[in-house]
Amino acid sequence: MKGKLIIVSAPSGTGKSTIISWLMKEHPELNLAFSISCTSRTPRGTEQNGVEYFFLTPDEFRQRIDNGEFLEYEEVYEGRFYGTLKSQVERQLEAGQNVVFDVDVKGGVNIKQFYGDKALSLFIQPPSINELRRRLESRGTDAPEVIDQRIARAEFELTYADKFDKVVVNDILEYAEADALAVIQEFLNNDN
Repeated sequence: MKGKLIIVSAPSGTGKSTIISWLMKEHPELNLAFSISCTSRTPRGTEQNGVEYFFLTPDEFRQRIDNGEFLEYEEVYEGRFYGTLKSQVERQLEAGQNVVFDVDVKGGVNIKQFYGDKALSLFIQPPSINELRRRLESRGTDAPEVIDQRIARAEFELTYADKFDKVVVNDILEYAEADALAVIQEFLNNDN
């Protein structure tokens, strides 16, 4: 049976990656698999081509953009691209995997527009901007000016919430995980 697509977007620090990791680890019956993205950066550490990413040169990436091969892509820094190949997603769907996208809000909206009802788009929302700031500060990993940038970006990203199929508020992690699980199970069990 062909797989389905689950798009998860959220502002940084909202708990998106934590929720996705929990779903993948604790609920193997969902048959979730990450889409393998492309990047023009060089591999880090033990990263392997075709496992963590498909590694392309900036010129190869631009050529594939020109050929219309990406579902979504972004030039994060000058010459540093990240994107999702349509062909890779199709291979995973044909293999029966339910493909999970951990993407920014613009990428999430683009993928949803491309796939329509074949995709579920989930927006993980912080309970408030103040709580999000507290979480980012408690991580102790970012300088105050970086936190300010992340908060400004989060305020912008929150304006996209209504473009998603479902919004899950991550106030208490266990409840947010349960909400995300219920929404995904309902979507996967629906025969459209």
